[in-house]
Amino acid sequence: MQILEVCYKSGVKVVTIYAFSIENFKRPLHEVNALMEIAKIKLSQLCQHGELMDQYGASLRILGHRSLLRQDVLEAIEQATEMTRHNDKAILNVCFPYTSRDEITTAIRDIVSSSTIPQTSPPSPSPSDSSTSTSTSTSSGKTATPGLMDIESITEKTVTRHMFTSGCPPLDLLVRTSGVERLSDFMMWQCHQDTDIVFSDSLWPQFDIWKFLPILINWGVKRRKLEKEKGDVEVRGVGMGMGVGKGGGY
Repeated sequence: MQILEVCYKSGVKVVTIYAFSIENFKRPLHEVNALMEIAKIKLSQLCQHGELMDQYGASLRILGHRSLLRQDVLEAIEQATEMTRHNDKAILNVCFPYTSRDEITTAIRDIVSSSTIPQTSPPSPSPSDSSTSTSTSTSSGKTATPGLMDIESITEKTVTRHMFTSGCPPLDLLVRTSGVERLSDFMMWQCHQDTDIVFSDSLWPQFDIWKFLPILINWGVKRRKLEKEKGDVEVRGVGMGMGVGKGGGY
């Protein structure tokens, strides 16, 4: 909770934590059940510290494939998210259960689904219009069915709007703990040309506020060097691969 408080005090708008990978369901059942119990405990602790979330106006969002979770875990999630639903100044995203590939796949499915559903009902042609074609031309010059989304209108912004993180600011800083230099299928779409990725040798939960502060300060120094070019030094989004990833506990 100290790291979370430092983030919000520093002006960070969104903090995203990788808590549980979908790949972890491949572990032995007793390990999965133990991790689910830990998740319930952490959610309960979050409820007990609700004043911190309220102080900074932070709402809790659970990102991932909820259909894979047990009912008792879903109930714990509902209790925790409902407690902060009224907050709208900051966000705490908890990826659980999650992989970036699943997020991207889900977004594509949503886009395809919405693009194949007629947006409007085309008017019935009158007898005098029977010889008139009802097809339209897309921006690429191809023929499109009236009422359906123009495939050429699907852009990077379209995909971003369908991500679990829709509505969140760009990811500025990504911290990966446990001494391995890989993203572990975490926020691959959200990373951009200016995302600063830091790999820490510290294991989780040894990664504490004193490990995090130098990272945040160093990022601020780097960001200020870009101030003259972009005029923006606000820390908008921080992602931390802390919790259990598919590579093991960290």
